[in-house]
Formats: sequence, structure tokens, C-alpha cells
Amino acid sequence: MIDGLVASTVDWLSAGDPAIAWQTKRDLLDAPPADYESDRARVAAAGWGRRLLDHQDRDGTWGGGLYSPKWTSTTYTLLVLYRCGLAPGHPAALTALERLWDGARYYDGGLTPAVGIPVPEACVTSMYIAMARYFRFDDERVDTALEWLLDNQLDDGGWNCENLRRGHCHSSFHTTISALEAVAESRSRAPDDDRLATALDGGREFFLDHRLYRSHRTGEVVNPVFTRLSFPPRWHYDILRGLDHFAAVGAPWDDRFDDAVAVLEGKRRKDGTWPVQQKHSGRVWFDMESGRKPSRWNTLRALRVLRWVNRVAPSDRRPA
Repeated sequence: MIDGLVASTVDWLSAGDPAIAWQTKRDLLDAPPADYESDRARVAAAGWGRRLLDHQDRDGTWGGGLYSPKWTSTTYTLLVLYRCGLAPGHPAALTALERLWDGARYYDGGLTPAVGIPVPEACVTSMYIAMARYFRFDDERVDTALEWLLDNQLDDGGWNCENLRRGHCHSSFHTTISALEAVAESRSRAPDDDRLATALDGGREFFLDHRLYRSHRTGEVVNPVFTRLSFPPRWHYDILRGLDHFAAVGAPWDDRFDDAVAVLEGKRRKDGTWPVQQKHSGRVWFDMESGRKPSRWNTLRALRVLRWVNRVAPSDRRPA
């Protein structure tokens, strides 16, 4: 059952790139794995996934660099393949991850790829952990980095990449969403780990305290760009990335979601689709979508958020 979704929109998604098609079947049509795994396997064989894999250098990196140039480096190309759903254990991903972890600089377990930064960075450490856990890159450095990340959670529940460099003690939306994704991927491998559960609760409460995009002190919008939908998100936060995290983990309803959900609903076009509103500047291998046309990526993500809302919210809180 599609829960009120427009069938033609789901058909349009299903006809898209393999990265879209397999997630549509899993997340919108509740298909069993047997019905979508063949589409998922095609991520490595066709479409966006294949095109990205074809750009991989012989040494397993992309773009000749680990973290730069943005957005063609190893880190950011692998992040797109992660969001496309390239299968865990894929040899190209594992080789790239080995290059990333071997090329990083380590301080007390946390890491940075930057030669000129003498402290670990929670943002990059989080990205590396999330990808390592998802792709099944099993290395003791990942466990150590996760311990460092948990130890560096701030008092308000989130994380900030500038904490050690500049002493920032209020969490960053950008860093916190990456950290939550890393901890969630880790907990998928260790569901009974209470420390991971506690860290996730703290990070999610940080977002709820801010209604996902507002100041917890004044109620003003922290940054208007948080309401502009992007894909790929790169290292950036927006409300769709935040809501998509809560939906992915099946979080219980909280009335503090109301505001962000209303903003997301307000961006739905008359044809039942959502746009890409924000392109993060920088060189790319290719554009997956044009900002002038409806976005399959954001439509897929928005619809699975609204499905989650319709499952967990009280009847008077559900989208019309």
C-alpha cells in the first residue's frame, strides 16, 4: 500500500536511475529484498553509480586527492556512492576506504585529512566512520575513531568540527548530522550498545531543541539555507537531510517536528514532486539532476519522510 502517495509519482521514481529505483521499492512500496536487490546491484553496473566508478583512479582514489578537490575527491565521490546504495563490500569502495584511512592524520583516535590542521575533526571523522561501517570496512582504526567521536560529544548533545580548533562549544548542525549518521551506521552493527543509543538520543535532542532549523533561544531561523533542499548534501545540513535521518531510524513522533515538516510540505510542487533548490558550488564529475526540473532524489527522500510522519504522528499532525 502506498499510503496516499500518487501512484504516477512512484512510477516516475521507479523509472529513474537504479539508485532511485531500488530505494523507491524498499522505502515507498515496502518491497521485500528479493524484489529490489537486483535494482540495487545495478547501481554498480549502470547509471550514476557506474559513471562514478568509471572515474576511479588506478590507485583506488578519485580526483587525485583524498578530501580535495571538492567534489571530485575520494571522500566526496564515495559519499555519493554511499547515498546511491552501492552494495556493502564492493571492492572499489573498500579500496578507496583503505586509501582514506591510510592517508589520514590521527590524534587520540580522531582524524583529519588536512596537513595543516593539527587536531582531529569531528565532521570528517564522522564521514569516514559512516562510510566504513556501511561498506563493511573492518579496521580497528574505525573502532578507535568511534570512541573518540563519542568522547567528544558536546554538552548540548551535538558535535562541532570547530570545537578543538577554535573552542566552539555550541554544536554545529552540519557536524551533528554527519555524526548522527556515523553513530547510526555503527549501531546497525551493534544494536545492543547502550553508549551508541545514548549518543544518538543526545544528538537527536539537539535537533529537536532547535526544531531542526531554528535558534533554541530566539526561535529565529538559524540559516535560511537550511530550508533549501539540496542533493547531494556533501557536508551540508538542510531540513530534508535532518528529517530523512529521523525517518530512516523510525524515530517516534515529537511535536517539535511540526515546523520542519510543514516547510517540507510547502515545497511540494503541484505535480507531486520536489525540486533541488541548492547546488553546492564546486567541480563535479557530472550533474545527476538539473535544478530546472523535478528532482527524483528529493522527491524520493521527501516522500519517505512523509510516509514516516503518517506512520508515527497523531492523526491531527499528519500531512493532508
